[in-house]
Amino acid sequence: MSVQIAKHWFTVAEYDRMGAAGIFPAGARVELIEGEIIEMSPIGKRHAACVNRLTTLLVRAIDPAGIVSVQNPIRLHDFSEPQPDVAILKPRADFYAQALPAPADVLFIIEVCDTTLEYDRQIKLPLYARAGIAEVWLVNLADEQIETYTQPVGDAYQITAHVQRGADVQAQASADLRISVAAVLG
Repeated sequence: MSVQIAKHWFTVAEYDRMGAAGIFPAGARVELIEGEIIEMSPIGKRHAACVNRLTTLLVRAIDPAGIVSVQNPIRLHDFSEPQPDVAILKPRADFYAQALPAPADVLFIIEVCDTTLEYDRQIKLPLYARAGIAEVWLVNLADEQIETYTQPVGDAYQITAHVQRGADVQAQASADLRISVAAVLG
């Protein structure tokens, strides 16, 4: 005899109330993905350094054409609120104080992958594609490259590129945004 187990999918509103009520331990690294609360991997030195380099490079390159948002939530829909390593957002006078950014506010997302490459490829990329995020970069620390994904259709990106150390990565979102892969990797 087979037993059906019912799952409860959390909404963003429920997830936010849990956070406000202190249900998650102080410093907990969690995000809501398709109704499930996912514990995020700890941030290692290499990952942190890469995010710091990206932040510095992007703030210099993008200002004032966008907002560089670091490890902050984006509300994709009622059941998903991921926290990408870096999101480049459309400028807004309130800096998103009134409401979290939604897919229409995102110019592109960057995920730094040290231990999470397969998770980011198999879970987060399809999630971002379904939400219509036009461009995603995966900084693949193990292979020392930046993978770019553009033109989302359904749950996949139609165009991908792997940019190696020694080359520059060009953002589709801004013709002026070109960054050295070596500068990102360190």
